[in-house]
Amino acid sequence: MIELFRNPNYDFIGKRKWAYIVSIAVTLLGLLTLAARGGLRYDIDFTGGTLIQVRFEQPPAIAKIRASLATIQLGESIIQEFGDAREFIIRLPLVAVGSEEIARRVQAALGGDSALGKFEIRRVEFVGPQVGRELQLQAVYLVLAGLVWIALYLAFRFDLRGGVAAVVAVFHDVIVCLGALSITNREFSLPVLAALLTIIGYSVNDTIVAYDRLRENRGKFVPKGRTFAQQMNDAVNQTLSRTVLTSLTTFFSAAVLLFFGGKTLEDFAFVLFVGVITGTYSTTYIAAALVVDWTNYVEGRLRRGKKAVVKA
Repeated sequence: MIELFRNPNYDFIGKRKWAYIVSIAVTLLGLLTLAARGGLRYDIDFTGGTLIQVRFEQPPAIAKIRASLATIQLGESIIQEFGDAREFIIRLPLVAVGSEEIARRVQAALGGDSALGKFEIRRVEFVGPQVGRELQLQAVYLVLAGLVWIALYLAFRFDLRGGVAAVVAVFHDVIVCLGALSITNREFSLPVLAALLTIIGYSVNDTIVAYDRLRENRGKFVPKGRTFAQQMNDAVNQTLSRTVLTSLTTFFSAAVLLFFGGKTLEDFAFVLFVGVITGTYSTTYIAAALVVDWTNYVEGRLRRGKKAVVKA
């Protein structure tokens, strides 16, 4: 395996109290932003609306398409390339007009600009508000179910503390990503949901690697006087090269998609971009740190109980 760091010995766990402050601040910022904006902005898949697929004879400028659609005043539209530079998906918000009437108005608006040339409307789909609401609930259930199974798996493989700490770290990552979406005024869509689920798996995977190394180390000879916090710090340092390599690979891939992947993949790549950073951070400063403090608390209570029994 490639080793970026030779015998690293950074005091990650020793700085966990400062990390708690940063995590609480970032999480509160995300929650306050979501509250101030009245929640997330959902795209057509969740809110309902009309999707129209159009193919032009010659590649048009998106600005020209948007300017033509602005004349019919059906709300803010989302225009995305679909397959090649001549084919586009137009997403329009839910309005009190039938899909056939919307398609007719769109055709008239696009046909009114000679610069767009000839075109063909290939598909018109309507997503009702009831379907959108069901998708929202299914998205929430999916994330919650994933977190429950993660907690059960980690509690079975390691212990209850590890499972709970990992889920807290995942909640931290999800809230930070949702807060970043809200701050940048991006829409929550099905690709964004897929990115969030990817980040959940990514974050948990990093946490499992650190926990696994800790368990291996504790199965070996542990020098006398080595505290649990120091043992956890050793495990984090020993997996540091693997964590950084994995994170950088995903980070650069997400960056390429974000800056060069086009509008269709932008929000998906943005969530991955933010999630890789916060997921790597939370493995050490949330999951590992919480296990250390929880263990110290339990062991401290046991010691105090033993002293009380001896004195009695």
